[in-house]
Amino acid sequence: MRVRPGARADTVGGAWDGPRGRALLVSVRARAVDGAANAAVVVALAQAFGVRRGDVEIVSGSRGRDKVVEIRGDDAVVRAAVDELLDQA
Repeated sequence: MRVRPGARADTVGGAWDGPRGRALLVSVRARAVDGAANAAVVVALAQAFGVRRGDVEIVSGSRGRDKVVEIRGDDAVVRAAVDELLDQA
């Protein structure tokens, strides 16, 4: 996933074609200071996927814009949600 800190609003959706392939875009209002953006990313993803914040974990990339996250839940439901969010503009 690709994070855009300092955005106008917290949003999840759209795709970013990066060097490792297509990634989900997550924009958060929080700045990348003292972990504020990472915390906002967890909240935004939990809301977008309809899971608890505790079910979202940043696995790698906590200090950069490109992150790998784990979302615990039904694999088919999570995969369908990812596909739907990637297709949003």
